[in-house]
Amino acid sequence: MKKHIYRDRYMLILALLLLGTFSLWAEANRELSRVEDGASAAVVKNLYDISADAGAESAVPGLKQELELRFDIYNRLFRFDPSLLSAPLKVKVFSDKDAYDRYVLERLGETKPGAIYLHYKEIDRRELVIHHGSPEEAAMLAPQSFLQYFRAFTANPPSWMREGFTIYFSSLSINPQGKPDYEENLLWLESVKGLGAKLPSPKTLLQADVSETPPEDPSGKQAGGAPEEFQISSWALVSFLLNGGQDYFRDLTDSFMLLSPAASAADNSLAVMKRFSLWNDFDTMEKDFKAYLDSRKTYKELLDAGQKAYSQGDLMNAELSFMTARDQRPGEYAPYYYLGLLSYGEKDYDTAEQYYMSSLERGADEALVNYALGINAAAAGRTKDARNYLQRAATLDPAKYKTRAGELLNKLGQ
Repeated sequence: MKKHIYRDRYMLILALLLLGTFSLWAEANRELSRVEDGASAAVVKNLYDISADAGAESAVPGLKQELELRFDIYNRLFRFDPSLLSAPLKVKVFSDKDAYDRYVLERLGETKPGAIYLHYKEIDRRELVIHHGSPEEAAMLAPQSFLQYFRAFTANPPSWMREGFTIYFSSLSINPQGKPDYEENLLWLESVKGLGAKLPSPKTLLQADVSETPPEDPSGKQAGGAPEEFQISSWALVSFLLNGGQDYFRDLTDSFMLLSPAASAADNSLAVMKRFSLWNDFDTMEKDFKAYLDSRKTYKELLDAGQKAYSQGDLMNAELSFMTARDQRPGEYAPYYYLGLLSYGEKDYDTAEQYYMSSLERGADEALVNYALGINAAAAGRTKDARNYLQRAATLDPAKYKTRAGELLNKLGQ
């Protein structure tokens, strides 16, 4: 089997998003080459007004740069006009946890760890509040900075957009080199599939704000109060519209232009609903939505598919499944172990050892991996290494490996 680097086709939309282009494959390829050459996109400046306490003042320049980059990435999709902002977006940064908690509690009635966007009808009261240096800061900054960006241009967006895109962008991070890193947040996929027949249809989600019980936060101060079932279903709809084909993607991006800064969520939803209804049959859309979700595989489904393909000798599809599982959950050990088995079967012993070591670093059973490393080293002709690995496996789990490792050690001339 030839070596290939497989990419999940649904990640293409992300590549286009980070590169700022959606229209032509050729343009995307040119942009990809440009980014690989080290060029960076222009970022709009002076968008944020950041104040900080004494302990967080030194973090302001870096935070400003990160928020501007995030703003730029969001705006490559939504294409809002920054000149329409009446004032820079306000950010307040605390280094002291007690001060942060008191400030948020006074305004929200409860505290939220890491960061929280406080939304009010009065524009000058809206602000993103950050507890700098807290363990939760990085995880909460992503969704809350998106909410601040989105609601700066559309105070009351359709709830499915608000909730769905907040989750979608929640895994966008900025690495130490100041570059964006994104791994699609597929942890929600298993929960979505678990809804089964309870999963709302696209039409139901699109018109949620004009129903009798719209899923809006009752406090009116911030987004994020919708039921979890609605949140994950909204994420599923956003993922579908982004990745389900050019027609749905065009409907989505066209709908952004219909959002009114001052309209209610119900009125904005009606405008978007009308746009979708002009170009779509909702029964067909629902079938496409379900087919799309069926085509997206959870981590467990990918592992099961890879194991099945491996047992049937379909090594190419096994590798594809395991690589996709690895990309979906890079911190899990199982995909690396199975990729090691595949590389061993191809007699690519160096790559197999790298995969086995990676699985070990991520928590794989030490005895199992050492036994696999021993077999691999023996096949590669590295007898000394093979003996060390096999002896280690036998010591760690004698019940499983003492006899098996001993037989191999005898063959190696222990």
